Parts: sequence; C-alpha cells; structure tokens
Amino acid sequence: MATPTMIFLALAIFLQGALGELVCDELPTALCSFSIASSGRRCVLETSGGAPARLQCKTSQVMATNMKEYIESEECVDACGVDRDSVGISSDSLLEAGFARKLCSAQCYDNCPNIVDLYSNLAQAEGVLLPELCKNQGSSSHRVMFQLQSSAAVKYGSVSAPAYAPISARTDSSLDCAPAPI
Repeated sequence: MATPTMIFLALAIFLQGALGELVCDELPTALCSFSIASSGRRCVLETSGGAPARLQCKTSQVMATNMKEYIESEECVDACGVDRDSVGISSDSLLEAGFARKLCSAQCYDNCPNIVDLYSNLAQAEGVLLPELCKNQGSSSHRVMFQLQSSAAVKYGSVSAPAYAPISARTDSSLDCAPAPI
C-alpha cells in the first residue's frame, strides 16, 4: 500500500522528469528537507511570518557538494535519524550522541551521501571533521562533542568563564572572611 510520502515522492520525481527542473519552492513540505534543487542549492523548510505560522519549502544559500536535483529517500531519512520536519539547517543535532551514532552508522554513512555531505559541511563549519567524530564514536566521542560545543560557543559569543563583580576599594569587615575569587 502506498503511503502519502511515497505518493509525493513519486509525483515529485515524475514532475521533475516532465519539467526538467527541481525547484525547492514548488516541493511539498513533506519532501523539502534534505532535497537539492537543480541549481545545487539545498532546500530548507521555513515557517511563514503570518499567523498562524505555516511551513513552506524555500531555496537556501547552502550549496550541496556535487549533487543536484535530488530528493532524499525515506530509507536514508530513517537510517540517519534525521527529521523531515526540521525547520532550517543547523548543526545542533550533531551535539546529540544518539544522532551522531545513527549518522555514523554504516547504514547511513556508506549509503546516504546527501545527508553525510550536509552534516560533514555543518561539522566542518564548527571546526570538527565528521570522519573524526564518527571514528571516535564510543571511545572519545565526548572529547569531540566538547570540541564541537566549544567551537560553537566561540562562534556565537557564549561566555566560557564566569565574570566577577568589581571589588570595591572600601574595606568592609564582612569581606575579610570571604574566600578569594577563583
């Protein structure tokens, strides 16, 4: 029995062949995430500004590496643990150990080049190489995850050390007992 997603996928592939071009803005939202337009730009699911907010497929500025006119299969979506309903393109999921484990599994890493390419580029933008992350799954994956979190903190301006309040020049007997700041 055909599921609605399978019907959308078949329809999209048929339209792509008939029209000769895959345009993100024309894709149904169920097929948007992890698709690549004829231009080589990745499709991205976005919310509209109106109320109530609704999802729509748009063309991102992110280019895919050596891929065009591609709609990701449900098998790869499942194998890699990605979510077709995810809005935007973000490396946040790389911080989740369960996601990284699925992404690095042979079923995903060896058979789903589109998703691996996307997350490889996202990891690289954060200063981590995806093959290194995958190689270290289990043994020192926490170190690699920490490196990823640290690079995100530096990139987005998170504070990495506590800030102390200024110390007054006035002496107060209650301050004489306080421990020195670390």
